[in-house]
Amino acid sequence: MGRVKRNHLHGRATRCLRWESRQKLERVTHCAPGTAGRAVSFLLLLAGMLWSANANAGMTYKIDDVRSFSAGVGLRGSFSAVDKASPNGDSWSNDFNLDNARIYLGGTILEWLKVELNTECTFCGSDIQDFVVLDAIVKFELSPYFNIWAGRLLVPSERVEMDGPYYGNVYENYKTPFYPSDFSVDFGTGGAGVYARDHGVNIWGNAGKLKYVFGVFNGLQGGPNADDNLLWATRIAYQFLDVEDNPAYYTSSTYYGGADVLTLGFAAQYQEDGAGSSAHPGDFLGISVDLLFEKSLGDAGVFTFEGEFKHFETDYSTAAFGDPDNFGMFDGNAYTGTALYLLPNATGPGKLQPYLRYTNIDPSNSSSREEGEAGLNYIISGHNAKVSLFYQYGDLATKSIVNFAPGVTGEKVSAIKLGVQLQI
Repeated sequence: MGRVKRNHLHGRATRCLRWESRQKLERVTHCAPGTAGRAVSFLLLLAGMLWSANANAGMTYKIDDVRSFSAGVGLRGSFSAVDKASPNGDSWSNDFNLDNARIYLGGTILEWLKVELNTECTFCGSDIQDFVVLDAIVKFELSPYFNIWAGRLLVPSERVEMDGPYYGNVYENYKTPFYPSDFSVDFGTGGAGVYARDHGVNIWGNAGKLKYVFGVFNGLQGGPNADDNLLWATRIAYQFLDVEDNPAYYTSSTYYGGADVLTLGFAAQYQEDGAGSSAHPGDFLGISVDLLFEKSLGDAGVFTFEGEFKHFETDYSTAAFGDPDNFGMFDGNAYTGTALYLLPNATGPGKLQPYLRYTNIDPSNSSSREEGEAGLNYIISGHNAKVSLFYQYGDLATKSIVNFAPGVTGEKVSAIKLGVQLQI
């Protein structure tokens, strides 16, 4: 199925769930602990298993000269060790976790009419995991400049969200506060979508070096949104160097030297009464700017830098955190940056890619939090087969990236993690 399969590989990274005192589900990105020694052993085992991974993703079955059907699968799993995260709070915890298990299907009915249906194991590793519909899209692809997609689909936002978990440059690429459709864990009353998807319509197009998408969605339903206001979203990106090879309005955060990229993206979402509680509502406005720079250095390897800045305004009283129907979106500023270097020479079946990353989150009404990360990717077959070993230090996990109530506390801890990704 090749690059066509890219349409089916977008969603959230590792998640776990835990119950807060308000009986509201909280997602935590640091949820699969383990030990450093076991991680290294596991890395060697998986490298051998992945030796023969196929670079050609998925399959396509042609029904006739126009109609066709495509299918593929994607898997992501990890093993982590987090200091002081054992049940007694004194030791390193140890866990394997299934982060994503995805089946993606697509079909062409007419040259301009297509469909897409993808499933995902939502909240894998938790007590409420389930295989659900991830995407269900009807596509009217009229020209490179103007297309309409409708159904359950990705809401336009920043690059890492448009990458999905499979096309980021690091294993845990979701570090800054979420837009509503990814902050939410449900559709319907009290929810605003799941895994960055919502029900609505996108209009998108590629005009040379300019890529755009505009959409309207349900957004948050119920709670503070008594007037049933819709959510409006857009993303606009300009590609100063090579035009990135991605379908539709999707993105990637590395091309492993296959292109020289300098792309600046802008995203925004707005919903009146889209945050807070019914007693203390607030309008939601989210703005983000992202930059990707990747340069092939020839025989010297590939350098990649990715940066992102977010500014969210929610305009609700902190008293909303005491209400049972509070949709407690982030308010404030956040940024993250990643620098990677792909070594030119192969080591076994793949290439090594060391990297550094830093993230800072500064809420208006809660405590600030940060995290540094150093890692090593082992790229076997691009985005289709790779292994990542990384170390993190900070308080993003202990303070969380979804709980921005006043008085949130948490100490800085170390974590060692190993992630594996396969798709075909």
